[in-house]
Amino acid sequence: MAALLRVDTTPRDFVPAPITDDEAAAMFRAALNLFRLWDLTDDQAAILLDLPVRTYRRWKAGDLGRIDRDGKARLSNLMGIHKALRLIFREPQRGYAWIKAPNAAFASRSALDVMLAGELTDLMRVRRYLDAERGSW
Repeated sequence: MAALLRVDTTPRDFVPAPITDDEAAAMFRAALNLFRLWDLTDDQAAILLDLPVRTYRRWKAGDLGRIDRDGKARLSNLMGIHKALRLIFREPQRGYAWIKAPNAAFASRSALDVMLAGELTDLMRVRRYLDAERGSW
């Protein structure tokens, strides 16, 4: 008869892997497409990314600079918002339109209005709302 081996079942703290520069660059490219679909101005996009408009336009033109930790977190939240909208709405256009529609959950403001307050926590607020609506995994 084989002996049983002891398995360590001690819970470990979750430590997420940092977003790499290559992943951040890919998220930035995806965000450009998302901003186009959301019909955002360069000024609005720059606010969401917390970049000066000139820097955003230079990056948009292909001269991407270093994306810091805050920028990576912003991009991650934007990708999470996009994913949640794609899961909630069968028709992508409805999700793109939802961003600018008044919403009772945000005191009749749109999700875009909330995010344009400019803080990372404003993006997180919209993402948490959508994750709750769709039911987190």
